Amino acid sequence: MKTETLHVTETEERILNAALKVVNDVTISGTRMHLIADKADMVQSNVHYYYKTKQDLLKRLQEWILEECYDMQQVSKKSSKDTLEDQLHIFFQQKKTLLTKKKEYDFAELDFLVQTRIDADIRARFQEAYAVWRDNIRAIIILFCPNMEETDKELIPYMAVSLLEGASIQVLVDGKGFDADSYFAYAEDMVLRQIRIAMEKKEG
Repeated sequence: MKTETLHVTETEERILNAALKVVNDVTISGTRMHLIADKADMVQSNVHYYYKTKQDLLKRLQEWILEECYDMQQVSKKSSKDTLEDQLHIFFQQKKTLLTKKKEYDFAELDFLVQTRIDADIRARFQEAYAVWRDNIRAIIILFCPNMEETDKELIPYMAVSLLEGASIQVLVDGKGFDADSYFAYAEDMVLRQIRIAMEKKEG
C-alpha cells in the first residue's frame, strides 16, 4: 500500500514508536502529546520540535504504519515465485503476520479508519493507500489472467481487500476465537477459486 518512501530519523522513530503504543493504549481520541513524550522518555518540547501539533504527529504515524505494511510485502515478494498463487499469497501472508506478530500496527490502523468519518486528510490517505492495494492485486490478475472480463478484474481486488481487512475487525472484537492460519488459508483459496471461476466463464 505504498505511495511514497518515508524517511525518519532515529529520534523520529522513537517518537513514532511511542505514539503507536499510546494510540494502542488510549486510542487516537485519547492520545495527547505529553503521553507520547512520557512514553518516549523525552521532554514534550523535544517532541514538538519534530511535530508541531498532534495532527502532524498522527499524520506521520499513519504514513509510517502504511509504510510498514508495504515493507512487509516487499520482503515476502523477494522470496516468492513468479506465479499467480505465490504473488497473491504475499498479501494474505503479510496481513496474517501483522495480526499475529504486529497487532499494534493493525489495531492503530483500525483506529485511524474510524477517524476517516471526521478527518478528510486521514480519509484521503486511506483512499490512496487502498487504491494502490487494489491496483497491486489487479496487476497480478492482469499479468496471469489477461483475458479475464474487465468487471472481474475490477471486483476481485475489492473482494480480496475486504477479506483481508475484515480479519482485523474480527481479531479486534474476538481475538481468542480467531484462527488466523485457517482463516487466511480459506480466504486465499476463496479468491483463487473466484479467479478460476471468472476465467472459466470467459473461456466458456
